[in-house]
Amino acid sequence: MTCPLHPATRSALWLPPLALAGCVRGAMLRDTTGAQLAPAQRFNHYPATPLCTLTWWFEGTGETLEPGAAATLSSPRSAPTARVLFTGPQTRPTVTWNPGPARGMMLLLMPDALHRLVGLDVSQWTDQTAPADEALPPDWQAMSLQVLSADRGTHGLPLIEAFLTARWAPLRDATPSRRYRDWAEALALRAATTPTGRSLRQIERRVRTWAGQPLRELRGFGRAEHAFFDGLAAADAGTLRWSEVAIDAGYFDQSHMNRASRRITGFAPEELRRRIAEDEGFWAYRVWQ
Repeated sequence: MTCPLHPATRSALWLPPLALAGCVRGAMLRDTTGAQLAPAQRFNHYPATPLCTLTWWFEGTGETLEPGAAATLSSPRSAPTARVLFTGPQTRPTVTWNPGPARGMMLLLMPDALHRLVGLDVSQWTDQTAPADEALPPDWQAMSLQVLSADRGTHGLPLIEAFLTARWAPLRDATPSRRYRDWAEALALRAATTPTGRSLRQIERRVRTWAGQPLRELRGFGRAEHAFFDGLAAADAGTLRWSEVAIDAGYFDQSHMNRASRRITGFAPEELRRRIAEDEGFWAYRVWQ
C-alpha cells in the first residue's frame, strides 16, 4: 500500500498461505528510498509483541531508541550490528529511526513454531536483538543471506515461503490460529496435555520456553488485538465508543483497556488511532488495517 501522507513511501503486508498460518504471522515491507522524508518523519513505531522477528536491511539502516525514550532526534539510539537481525518477543513498544532512505523487511514468526522448528528456547530471547547468525542454525543463516541478495521485486518472499513450507509441513497443526486470542488458548491446551508433567508450574515453564512470555501476557495480547481491530471497524462505521470496545474485548472497563494499550503501544487507544491516521511513523499499524 502507499501511505496517503507521503505517497513516495511504500509499505506493504505479505500474508502467508494457509500452510504456513501457524508458523508465520506475515511480513512487513518498508521502502522510503524514493521519498524525501524530514528527519522527524523517519521514526518507526512498533507495539510490544509475542512474535519473533527476522529483519533484513536491503538498503539503508535503522537505529533503535532506548526503551521508554521519547521519539525525538536527541534520544539515545543504537545502530544494528548486522544487515540481518533476529529479535525475540518484545514486552514493551519499540521505536526505531532511519538516518536516511531505507528499504527493509520484517518476517514475523510465531514463537512456538520457531521453537518446534529449531529448538530455540524463546524465553532466552525476550526483549533481545542480535545478528541472525547468533540465534539461528546454519540452514536459516544461508536462507537469510539468499534473501538479502534476492530480486528487489520479490524481496525473497518466494524463497522464504519454500524454505519454511518444507520444514513446517511435518509439524503444522490441522487448524492453525491466526488471531492471538485463539493461538494463546491453543498453546495453553498443548502445554497442559503434554505427557511430561502437567502441574501449573510445569505448564507455565513450558509456555515460557515456547513463547517467551507467561500465558497471562499472551492472553493480554489477544485482548489488545481484539480491541484494536474492533476499534478500527467501529471508527470506519462511525459508531466508535471506546467503553463498548473495552467490554467486548474482555477488559473490566475503559480504564483497564487504556492501561493495557499504553503498555503495549505507548499510547491510549484514541491517541493511537489519531497517530495512525496522521503520523508517518505509524505505518506498521496502518498496514494491518
